[in-house]
Amino acid sequence: MHRVARSPPVHGRTSNNQVLGIGSGSTIVHAVQRLAERVKEENLMIVCIPTSFQARQLILQNGLTLSDLDRNPELDVAIDGADEVDSDLNLIKGGGGCLTQEKIVAGFAKCFIVIADYRKKSDNLGEQWKKGVPIEVIPMAYVPVTRALTKKFGGVVELRMAVNKAGPVVTDNGNFILDWKFDKVHEWSEVNAAIKMIPGVVETGLFIDMAQVVYFGMEDGSVSVREKQPC
Repeated sequence: MHRVARSPPVHGRTSNNQVLGIGSGSTIVHAVQRLAERVKEENLMIVCIPTSFQARQLILQNGLTLSDLDRNPELDVAIDGADEVDSDLNLIKGGGGCLTQEKIVAGFAKCFIVIADYRKKSDNLGEQWKKGVPIEVIPMAYVPVTRALTKKFGGVVELRMAVNKAGPVVTDNGNFILDWKFDKVHEWSEVNAAIKMIPGVVETGLFIDMAQVVYFGMEDGSVSVREKQPC
């Protein structure tokens, strides 16, 4: 991923006086480190908006300027990872539990760029990522939402449980996460809209028609690009 960090997502598409959205997850660490190097080397003025507590800490640890959507409601570029990317650049995100804030930041960016390793690259969602679509829900609604999802779309829905604490995972927003393990390829735009209409659903990990370009770090160290439209 070091080569991806030095490729266009950080080097060619970021410039002086920009507001950047900083995503969550391990793939973003190298990109932020490279961004911090460029800020020092080129004396850039860059403002960073985090998508999670982890992203906030990453920004601060690398000496970058931290801001928020109150002060900077429009972003030039958002850079984030993904759990899976299909041939249409639709994404599954939220394996790390930060899907809602990630989608908010990406949605208000003029350009949304994804960086991921080759294992996240697929033709159809579900080919590589087997843990399902994360869905953030209000805690009191997780049981009826689970029932509604399985009744309407089939598959299996599981409440995501924490690893180092008793009980379920709690998001930065104080909500629960359901992982919907679907059993067939869907029309994702329609499914995403329908899930969001279920009372109690906060957001889904389906990022439909949002990413403009995806950079994959390949096994041999090269970088593969899927691009929908220039930004």
